[in-house]
Amino acid sequence: MNWLLVVVGGAVGAPLRYLTDRTVQARHQTLFPWGTFAVNVAGSLVLGVLAGAAVSSATYALLGTGLCGALTTYSTFSYETLRLAERGAALVAGAYATASVLVGLGAVWAGWELGAL
Repeated sequence: MNWLLVVVGGAVGAPLRYLTDRTVQARHQTLFPWGTFAVNVAGSLVLGVLAGAAVSSATYALLGTGLCGALTTYSTFSYETLRLAERGAALVAGAYATASVLVGLGAVWAGWELGAL
């Protein structure tokens, strides 16, 4: 039954990622990929809350694996970082990679603390 929860969560997370990315990018006309950054940080925060709250396996399948798995995207992050470097924006690529990792870790930690309350 958990597989069905993962499917449902993914069916919500994937379009949410796409719509969020497009909305954020439309407001920020810069090289920095703010849309992907935003969904990855949000997903890290949600995963931290779920882990800190020690939710049931069914809830984690729905929201953690399904929703957050489809919402966040390491492959797009990697691709965007590579494309920035290829375009000669090595400083922006480095800032994006560094900020993604550090802010993502901060978000998962903050989420964990919130979930444990």
